[in-house]
Amino acid sequence: MKRTKVLVHGVLGRMGQEVLRAVCRDPELEAVAGVDIKGAMKDLSLPDGSGSIPFSSNLESMIKQSRPDVMVDFTNAEATILAARTAIKHGVALVIGTTGISNADLKEIEDLCRKRKVGAVVAPNFAIAGVLMMHLAKISARFFDYAEIIELHHEQKLDAPSGTAIATARDMREARGKDFIHTAAKKENVTGSRGGELGGIALHAVRMPGLLAHQEVILGAPGQTLRIRLDQINREAFMPGVTLAIKKAVELKEAVFGLDKLLGI
Repeated sequence: MKRTKVLVHGVLGRMGQEVLRAVCRDPELEAVAGVDIKGAMKDLSLPDGSGSIPFSSNLESMIKQSRPDVMVDFTNAEATILAARTAIKHGVALVIGTTGISNADLKEIEDLCRKRKVGAVVAPNFAIAGVLMMHLAKISARFFDYAEIIELHHEQKLDAPSGTAIATARDMREARGKDFIHTAAKKENVTGSRGGELGGIALHAVRMPGLLAHQEVILGAPGQTLRIRLDQINREAFMPGVTLAIKKAVELKEAVFGLDKLLGI
């Protein structure tokens, strides 16, 4: 059986390390290289003790050396677009979980993939439960006039609100067909108390140690509320979605946005 060869970009990060472990566990995948801005050695030991892979801070050299089928990227918005351009140029498919990427950069990735006939899966959340949470929120949005989203993450998360929260709000607004009713405080005792606002949905971001990735969508109507809650307690929650995306990306000839497209929902 021919295994899909995977390069992990941002391999020394927490998500990069988790991705590397997941790739090593999957008999259909093979880790062939790691890239990280902190790369200072030539080889990186695999977490399952099966050997090592080439390692460098130079993505292009690693692509030329290891010839991967797919590059997985969980870094930051600035690094991701640069890496995506390089990978697509060499015909390497993409799996991108970085959040905070601008619409212009997403459009560039889409255009480059279409032009080069390279597959990509770009998603704000790779947890299956996360995708289902967003799907249920989108269904529910048609039946409520009021909605708020509270997202909670660890203190080292760079962006706020999270990409998942933004994507959820946009999907809900689209499903409803108009803005939700947003109740602004007549007197705001502390600036920003009502959070941000997107499509009439108030967005609240919590950042502190002890959290990983959590989100609660609250929808309200007279006499009733509906709460849809997602709790991801460790990074392993994202890995079934990541490995699915890796396997699908090599079959695609264009960019797909959202894991839901792969799940058929």
